[in-house]
Amino acid sequence: MRTSWFIGTLALLLFASVSVAQTSKPSISEMRWGRDFKLHVKLSNDTNYVMDVRALHHAEEFNAEEAKEATTYYPVNLDEEFIEYIKTRKLETDEKTKADTVSKGNPKTLWSALHYTLGGGYVHFVNSLIYALESQRLNLYDPIMKRPVTSWKPKPKTKTWKRTRKWEHYIPSDQKLAQNEYKLREKEIDLQDLQGVPTQFIEDFIATSQKDYDEMLAQGQRMQLSKIDLVRLLLGAKYLGEYQIEFIQSRVSSSVLRYNISNLPSVIIFDDYNAAVAMTLDNTGYKIDYVVFSDQEFISSEEQSHRIGKIEALIVAINEANDRVFQKRLSTYYGS
Repeated sequence: MRTSWFIGTLALLLFASVSVAQTSKPSISEMRWGRDFKLHVKLSNDTNYVMDVRALHHAEEFNAEEAKEATTYYPVNLDEEFIEYIKTRKLETDEKTKADTVSKGNPKTLWSALHYTLGGGYVHFVNSLIYALESQRLNLYDPIMKRPVTSWKPKPKTKTWKRTRKWEHYIPSDQKLAQNEYKLREKEIDLQDLQGVPTQFIEDFIATSQKDYDEMLAQGQRMQLSKIDLVRLLLGAKYLGEYQIEFIQSRVSSSVLRYNISNLPSVIIFDDYNAAVAMTLDNTGYKIDYVVFSDQEFISSEEQSHRIGKIEALIVAINEANDRVFQKRLSTYYGS
């Protein structure tokens, strides 16, 4: 793995803005730690940024037991090669669809629909949905997501009808309904749809009232809202119809294909190593691009190499754990 070292400390992240134009991502030419928790970053295109590192993402300690059930999620940019991979995959699947003389039917679940489009594992599923929600290309309350108004009642009344009869949309569209659905599913040991969702997302969802949600919406806190909306969406996933799945699949696919590589690198802070690690997500998982240490001028080259090795091994372990969660999800719950 090719790793570049830079004198500096801590880091920054930023999801890219949406743009039709795709540009090559500039590399870091210099990164240094300044006073008052400011990170100074200079890129190869001569642009300079000063970031407040206190607001940036810090990686939690990797827990191998928790990683058996939940995905380790880092908010990082999609790799340029991954975007090209998706474009190629779309062309290939479109050609295959045209060539098939016998229709095999559309994917029956949200997971299988997006996996058909994106490939990859569960971390790609989560990152792509988060990006589509945060960029607002995917609106969960679009008219197509609204349930038809009807006085019809099944005879006998089904469990699904009883659970969703008060829903205005195919997913629970407010926190009270969503949290009630979560509690019922938890009681019934039926949370497969959330298998692999980062634990922090679920904890934030549970702790957020509808009033809190409305305040975040008014303040434009799209990143935090996208995590809560992801949980809402997956709680409603089993109730989605074919048209709703196709709608979400289309919007997520469009969002990823229009993804603009951010000028800013996405950097995750690993406090245990005094390190800031610039990372991206490619079709195999998280990839390290750069590593900087806050105390680099005070440690030996051997210690730097030792820490680099530890971080690389950690990312390999995280990618492998995420893939196991994906394989478990694929084999035990979601079909095609």
